[in-house]
Amino acid sequence: MTQALLVIDLQNDYFPQGKFPLWNTEQTLSNVVNAIELANQRGVKVIHIQHIADPAAGISPFFNQGSEGAEIHPQVMAAAPDADVVIKHYADSFEGTNLQQVLEGYGVDELLVCGMMTQNCVTHTAISKAAEQYKVSILADACTTVDEMIHNIALHAVLTRVELASVSSVLG
Repeated sequence: MTQALLVIDLQNDYFPQGKFPLWNTEQTLSNVVNAIELANQRGVKVIHIQHIADPAAGISPFFNQGSEGAEIHPQVMAAAPDADVVIKHYADSFEGTNLQQVLEGYGVDELLVCGMMTQNCVTHTAISKAAEQYKVSILADACTTVDEMIHNIALHAVLTRVELASVSSVLG
């Protein structure tokens, strides 16, 4: 199987100095960077997914185009500086993006999904209609959201459609 690590919305606005800080961001950041480093060692393609608020819809509370908050966290970019960056405007990373074409270009048939927010962009990407052609695993220890309960509820909700894994069990 040819794997790709999708790193979804590891953007500054979700961290303590951002406009919408999430729960457990430092541990999640550490686990995501570790996942990227392991992926790099194993030749797994890393793909950054970056949410940019749709400017046609007006100013958003966060992730506005050109803002520091919308930028991918510097530690994540440093771990995979040459990775493709797919820009999205919806929770589903496939919707209205070139993600499908990027994955096809690399011959990917297995997705390892991590990022922010578990109950929104992570799960919507993992259970996307477009993702059905892939073996999909969510790296549960490399995701976060507003609090631990919502994180766990979201992961439980997708168990019938995707596998849950840890960074070390899949990439270690």
